[in-house]
Amino acid sequence: MFEGPEPGTLVQYFKDDATAFNNQKKGTITGKGVLNNRISEYLMLRLAEIGVPTHFVRRLNMREQLVREVEIIPIEVVVRNIAAGSLAKRFAIAEGTALPRSVVEYYYKSDELGDPLVSEEHITAFGWATPQDIDDMMAMALRVNDFLSGLFLGVGLKLVDFKLEFGRLYGRTTRCASCWPTRSARTPAACGTSRPTRSWTRTASAATSARSRKPTRRWRGGWAFSRREVPTI
Repeated sequence: MFEGPEPGTLVQYFKDDATAFNNQKKGTITGKGVLNNRISEYLMLRLAEIGVPTHFVRRLNMREQLVREVEIIPIEVVVRNIAAGSLAKRFAIAEGTALPRSVVEYYYKSDELGDPLVSEEHITAFGWATPQDIDDMMAMALRVNDFLSGLFLGVGLKLVDFKLEFGRLYGRTTRCASCWPTRSARTPAACGTSRPTRSWTRTASAATSARSRKPTRRWRGGWAFSRREVPTI
């Protein structure tokens, strides 16, 4: 992130670095940043079309885009449609099992602590967000889930789960979201810096990875991983 040319903006640079498992696994994928930038732009524009405001302003070049500066809320909102990753392990559910309905989970955003699962009680007790804020974040998360599920289904992908992050937007009261895919499956399988502000807006950031039955270097919603290299949430 670099200071932007306009007040309240930043320049986001997309690198070729790839991380997984809370930064425990790291690598470099040539060209990843260029693809991430274009995918991010596409999803931000599609969300804007249905009235979901995002942190995205415009793409500047192949690796940079102009974004709104926000104060990050330290909560990760995960929406799950199909059992995978930590959910499958916690409840001994076979990966790839469709859930009865979409499940929304909250995690405290801290790599040092391993992003622990938290409840609404934790969120309100520690002052990270109010009950109304939580309701608003869940409503936006489910709305984004509905839209992305349909968008991906149109190109033969199933949205397994994804992560949203929310933040306070300086001097604005409308919600905004930033989103890119985190986990999807081609076939049935398991699949901002801050400023103080009185009013705040939600900025979401979603990330998706993918699994298929055959090893591949195909681009999948953010990173190109072989079957055993897919990060879990």
